[in-house]
Amino acid sequence: MQNKINITFGKSEFHKLPKHFYKKKYSRVFILVDNNTNKYCLNDFISMTSFNKAEILIMDAGEENKHLQTCENLWKDLSNKGADRNSVLINLGGGVVTDLGGFVASTFKRGIDFYNIPTTLLAMVDASVGGKTGINLGSLKNQIGVIKEPAQVIIDPIWLKTLPKNEIRSGFAEMLKHGIISSKKYWQTLKELSDLRISTLKKFIKPSVIIKKEVILKDPREKNLRKILNFGHTLGHAIESYFLINPDKNKLLHGEAIAIGMILESYLSIHCSGLNIEIATDIKSTFFKNFKKIELSTYDVKEIVNLLKHDKKNIGDKVNFVLISSIGKPKIDVQVPEDLFEDAFNFYLST
Repeated sequence: MQNKINITFGKSEFHKLPKHFYKKKYSRVFILVDNNTNKYCLNDFISMTSFNKAEILIMDAGEENKHLQTCENLWKDLSNKGADRNSVLINLGGGVVTDLGGFVASTFKRGIDFYNIPTTLLAMVDASVGGKTGINLGSLKNQIGVIKEPAQVIIDPIWLKTLPKNEIRSGFAEMLKHGIISSKKYWQTLKELSDLRISTLKKFIKPSVIIKKEVILKDPREKNLRKILNFGHTLGHAIESYFLINPDKNKLLHGEAIAIGMILESYLSIHCSGLNIEIATDIKSTFFKNFKKIELSTYDVKEIVNLLKHDKKNIGDKVNFVLISSIGKPKIDVQVPEDLFEDAFNFYLST
């Protein structure tokens, strides 16, 4: 698997794809888009690749559509349109498209090649890289899936011009995470940014991808080191799931939920891995500079904590966290006393 992490950068890579596909002798080319990338990205992509004869598969946009029924619809679409074991699927979209599209390709006829063309900042620095494919089980995040590297990931910031500001911030949260778990210097650089314009952020895409890639190369199956990439995700995923299923709540983007999770898990790090409280407070203020505080009631907190029992990192009935002892020094498989959860939320909600 270590030799299969093929990540390239720049528009020139799109122009190379037809020749590359010809050498691979793919029988049919399929492109998966959602409503948004169908409208804003597909024509430009076809113009750059000349894949005019590709079959287009369309799914509804949004995390709420990252489920088995969408996969079944796409499997049927592939079958009805003549896909065989030598066909190829291009996933043109954000994290939902690359996660779900990768899973669809990995399971159709026991696996066909797929390529990820991430179009959101989050997908560029996180979701499309590393071979994690999957879908949600009801409201529970990424419960079904396989780890399979795409044949290639092509990253170019050209697509970011199509995104609203909240989508840019969502991706920025994962970039901040890369600094927290791996590099004090990178964390300092990102947290001092005064604006999140594309022209500012695009120079940091490649460094973030390199951080994630280096971790994955050392632990592709997430037995040990790769777990550090889950900092903020244990509580963050529970929060994201809760807001997804609760009709009285506005849905949170992945990065918005993970930002909350990183504040909460920084507090837990004070008590369970020796993090200095000043660093936890600095992490909190950095995220509040870029993300508005989300109000949470006592009932909300209770329901979010109940969702933790479904986290994929659990072993038996133990909830395992990734915490930090300082910036750049993560600790994996930390078990946290349940009575700290309420205190962590109080830390988040306090001014």
